[in-house]
Amino acid sequence: MTEQTAILVLSMLAGGRLGYADAKRLYEVAGSALAIVENRNDIRSIVPDASDRLCEILSVDISSVVARAEEEQRWAAENSVGVIPISSNSYPERLRHCPDAPLVIYVRGTASLNPSCALAIVGTRKCTAYGRDVIDAIIGDLKKVCPSVQIISGLAYGVDICAHRAALRESMSTVGVVAHGHDTLYPALHRPEANKMIQSCGAVVTEYPRFTRPEARNFLQRNRIIAGMSDATLVVESASHGGGLVTARIAQDYNREVFAVPGSIQSEYSAGCNNLIRDQKAQLVTSADDIVSLMNWQREATLQQARRNGIERTLFETLAPDEQKIVDALTQHGDTSLNDLTIYTSLPVQTLNALLFSLEMRGVIRTLSGSIYHLIN
Repeated sequence: MTEQTAILVLSMLAGGRLGYADAKRLYEVAGSALAIVENRNDIRSIVPDASDRLCEILSVDISSVVARAEEEQRWAAENSVGVIPISSNSYPERLRHCPDAPLVIYVRGTASLNPSCALAIVGTRKCTAYGRDVIDAIIGDLKKVCPSVQIISGLAYGVDICAHRAALRESMSTVGVVAHGHDTLYPALHRPEANKMIQSCGAVVTEYPRFTRPEARNFLQRNRIIAGMSDATLVVESASHGGGLVTARIAQDYNREVFAVPGSIQSEYSAGCNNLIRDQKAQLVTSADDIVSLMNWQREATLQQARRNGIERTLFETLAPDEQKIVDALTQHGDTSLNDLTIYTSLPVQTLNALLFSLEMRGVIRTLSGSIYHLIN
């Protein structure tokens, strides 16, 4: 058995009694899915503090799960589906740091899942003309002021599909996170948009293997992926209860920004947004400029403009030796936490913080959610 097969097995077990957070924690402690599978009958040999419940769950016969994982690998290879484990550099870095991140995601499409800026747009499945106009205006203006923003949503009816369609019209990267396997699409009515996303500047992502049906609980689970892949979540329209509010709550739990578009107090589908703003659980926004300003994306927009004008970083000021150490570490290791940078550079934390701030102000790096540092290429 390979490591990839083993992590698929562990991922499939996570969808059952094991649970996503427990599976991720187990994987982090053991350091290898293969080690977990091979030692599942004596898991305390590699995870000494494993609970009795965990030992019981792992000791069951998993031969059918292994066979399913191997078949999933074959089917994915034959159908242009990327199987991306949490250890891969292609895995969404923002999502990786969430406590209940899936161990594996299945991806169709060519979009990078580690864009410089990522915005989730969510809300009601009964989007009104007002909601559609707001989405079109915000995404249209984002294209002008910060075109590198990736739009993430759930390919569902209403706000979701309006966000994807607006991004596609503007030729912006857009990613749909679905609640089922890649052998189907729900709703089927949105297959044309999904195909455009896959074929152009986007992707369709799921944590679910084939034969997973779009059940209600799966939609609630996938909301954490939408929030986890994004720097911020924008709720455009929502009733007083709904999936968009669930995604907003998860984003708050992940310490991500939450924005909401206000609406009429007489509109059923603005009640959720108005309540978020009233309860100070979301910041009020009415335009793309509001979002760019609140997220401090102006530097990214400036750099994008510089690139369009043919200005390369080599024309910027020369890096000091200690700054070069940071850039070299990020070049070698990719997006990296502050703690890891102290190890890679051997610089004191106080010195490192000052240098990171200076590099960010000059557009050399930017901070991702969770105090992760990203080198702007």
